[in-house]
Amino acid sequence: MEIQRITSFSIDHNVLVPGFYISRVDGNIVTYDLRTCRPNAGDYMTNSAMHSVEHLFATYIRNSEMGPDVVYFGPMGCQTGFYLLVKDRPAEEVFAMTKTVLRQILAHDGPMFGASAAECGNYRNLSVEAAKVEAERYLAVLEQLDGRDFSYPKGENT
Repeated sequence: MEIQRITSFSIDHNVLVPGFYISRVDGNIVTYDLRTCRPNAGDYMTNSAMHSVEHLFATYIRNSEMGPDVVYFGPMGCQTGFYLLVKDRPAEEVFAMTKTVLRQILAHDGPMFGASAAECGNYRNLSVEAAKVEAERYLAVLEQLDGRDFSYPKGENT
């Protein structure tokens, strides 16, 4: 069996900056790369922050009008962002919803969603404040984008 290189390894991570990218399209499902940190630059999300954003973002987006079309939301193992898979929605709408959800995280007033042993395998590693710090940082990046070009920057491997 020949092993094929996966799409995400073909992106030159040396030129990748925080942003909102279309990673791949599989029929009517689009994988978005919500890149919150510059890869290989030493500025990574802590596990607690990443885990906390995951709990809040996933809950808010699945409770939005886009919720039925959300296939998956979860962190990248490299601690530099998240993948969001959505079906049947234009990229501009997903981009706008991402900013809406980040604002909801910033406005979150209450306990962390899913913060019990029955709901989470590492529930003690959650922090609303850590999630808010990451949400604020990433929202500032997205506010600088025009919301139309979601392609990866070009580099050696792309």
